[in-house]
Amino acid sequence: MVAIAQLILIIDDSPTIRAILEMIVLREGYAAQSFPDGFAALHWLASPEGRVPALIFLDLTMPRMDGLSVLRHLKSKPALAAVPVIVLTSREGTLDRLKARLAGASEYLTKPFTQEEITALLRRYLDDAAQAALPIAYNHLIFQPQGER
Repeated sequence: MVAIAQLILIIDDSPTIRAILEMIVLREGYAAQSFPDGFAALHWLASPEGRVPALIFLDLTMPRMDGLSVLRHLKSKPALAAVPVIVLTSREGTLDRLKARLAGASEYLTKPFTQEEITALLRRYLDDAAQAALPIAYNHLIFQPQGER
């Protein structure tokens, strides 16, 4: 039986940030799926191709749907509520940190970040025993975002 690598979602409007995170994630032996905004990520999660990720990296400032809205939506879905969400943002304010925590963020990391910080977070949150309880199939995550269709 071939083991399926744990999936990490990367949601950030910066192609550079997405590329850097994908490189780190792949180098650590995980699968990566990235999106330029939260709207696209939520649509993918609700599609037949969508998979429940083991962890999500999420920017706060993005077009079409801001990161806090994405985070609130993710945490409202039973199949996704337990998935750790790491906020990666340039916002350094205390109020932004508080809003992210209240919305369900597991960690709040400001940009620029280091490879070591990302690797440490991957190792901290992706313990095999802790992830064994996450569901594998997600076609039941029906999502119809407001706005564009």
